[in-house]
Amino acid sequence: MTTRGKIVFGALVFALLYFGITKLIASNKFFKKADTQSVLLSSIELPTAQGSNRATVVVPLAPLPGTAPAENGTAVVWEVMAWNSQMAGMLANGGPRTTMGSALATNKVDMQIVRQDDVSKMQADLVKNALDLQSNPQTPGLVVSIMGDGLPAFSAVQSQLEKAGTSLQVIPYSVGKSFGEDKLMGPKEWLDDPKAALGKTVACYLRDGDQNIALKWCADNGLKVNPDETTYDPEAVNFLSASDFLVAAEKYITGKPESRVKVVNGHSTGVQVDVKADAVATWTPGDVNIAKQKGGLVTIVSTKDYSNQMPNIMVTTKRWYDAHQPAIQGIMTAFAVAGDQVKTYPEALSRAADISAQVYGDQDKPGAYWLKYYKGVSEADRTGAVVELGGSKAFNFSDNLTLFGLDEGGTNIYASVYKTFGDVQSKLYPKELPSYVPLAQMLDLTLLRKLQAQYKGKAIAPAETTKFTADDEIRRSVSKRAWNIEFNTGQSTFTPAAQRELSQLFDDLVVAGRLKVAVHGYTDNTGDPKKNQQLSETRAQAVASCLEAKSASAFPQGRVQVYAHGDAEPVASNATEGGRAQNRRVEVVLGN
Repeated sequence: MTTRGKIVFGALVFALLYFGITKLIASNKFFKKADTQSVLLSSIELPTAQGSNRATVVVPLAPLPGTAPAENGTAVVWEVMAWNSQMAGMLANGGPRTTMGSALATNKVDMQIVRQDDVSKMQADLVKNALDLQSNPQTPGLVVSIMGDGLPAFSAVQSQLEKAGTSLQVIPYSVGKSFGEDKLMGPKEWLDDPKAALGKTVACYLRDGDQNIALKWCADNGLKVNPDETTYDPEAVNFLSASDFLVAAEKYITGKPESRVKVVNGHSTGVQVDVKADAVATWTPGDVNIAKQKGGLVTIVSTKDYSNQMPNIMVTTKRWYDAHQPAIQGIMTAFAVAGDQVKTYPEALSRAADISAQVYGDQDKPGAYWLKYYKGVSEADRTGAVVELGGSKAFNFSDNLTLFGLDEGGTNIYASVYKTFGDVQSKLYPKELPSYVPLAQMLDLTLLRKLQAQYKGKAIAPAETTKFTADDEIRRSVSKRAWNIEFNTGQSTFTPAAQRELSQLFDDLVVAGRLKVAVHGYTDNTGDPKKNQQLSETRAQAVASCLEAKSASAFPQGRVQVYAHGDAEPVASNATEGGRAQNRRVEVVLGN
């Protein structure tokens, strides 16, 4: 055989051996593949790119979960609304019931995901689960997902749980958030003139997240709100009660009127008037139904603007939480792993959408529907007007550190959200919600801190952040409100009474995390105009500096802008002390 022939023969033998061994290994006859593999760190920990002055992280694509039930691990039921913020949880589970190869199966959790849009039913189910666990500790636990800003009202179930010998417990991890999906939809003229909403009626599910969007928009624009859904106030924004978010949309679509007693300054006039839904606070598919079936409404404000308002918060009973710490940590880890996958890879997101369709069970809404509106789209409604529909985000591990204030220089964003809307709901509905459970009694960050310690010094996928450019002016105003922040006479230092206003301002602006903040300073006309101009600037700057010092993460560079107007643009007569006091003000404008 020639030398060339020997070389060719050797190459053929090598190729046959290589492909034969590869096929044998792939068949699992020689080496058996493990049923599960640890994902606690390796699926979140990421490599640091070389040759760069900062860490660049890339999430490796993980195999998609199988479809066969795993039927192994701690049993738990997860009740969810039809809400796209749960995409990471869907992928982590692999199906309505935990499947082989899923992140939850790897972490020894056997989860059944059940759709439940009725918040009151969720509360009742938690109480029942607490009683069942009391008599039989082997009962599968129950976790429910609700809108984070709605937890203060939801916490009213605490009294019933205490009778069952337990209490509410927040799992210190959020699987995602609404980012535009939940919104106040109203006539276009409300965008240009919020006062056009006075005397109009908003349909929504009361004392929950969507109404909170409408309430915050009203408060930010100084609009009076009528909390009594049985009366009509022509000088306020009124509400039409709906049993859920889809019924709220239906009330606008059908236009069916409701008879109410007209009130003026809180007193009945004895006059009956018909009111109908002029606007709606809802979420997908409620917003889509409005656009496709009737149209005529646009997004006035949404969770894309109030970007921190509505994280998906999971709650359970303290009885189950304390008894199943490894399972809780397994849920958190699995959701973190899946969150990175959903945020990074289209195929993972598409699979999560298909699982969502199975869980939600709407025959006319396949996975492609949920995928489309998870991303958020702009579409023409039935009248031809272009409207924004949908929009949610999945969270990863770093997003949760930011949400709960465990990142460097951070603040507990969720604590601000909880207090903001707890105070609003308690003030408007003192009978239904005379008080709400302090968050510290329900939220313990120990498990999240434990995971954080395991990742210390390692590269992990970063949190999503909003970047602001200092020179960019606000082009679209979402709200404008004057704050009664008192300064010491002739100075830019705050009085003790100012601290309460500053605290509320801080919480309100944290909720609206994606919006730019313009702080406008004004004085009365007492004294030298040039000095008043300078004083108005230093006072506005004092407010901005106070916010930035309190939280570098919530108020990054470029978010807050300062404007000085001196004694210009008075809102009252400077001829009286009361008028001058009104003119010494700070106005805050939110927009993008």
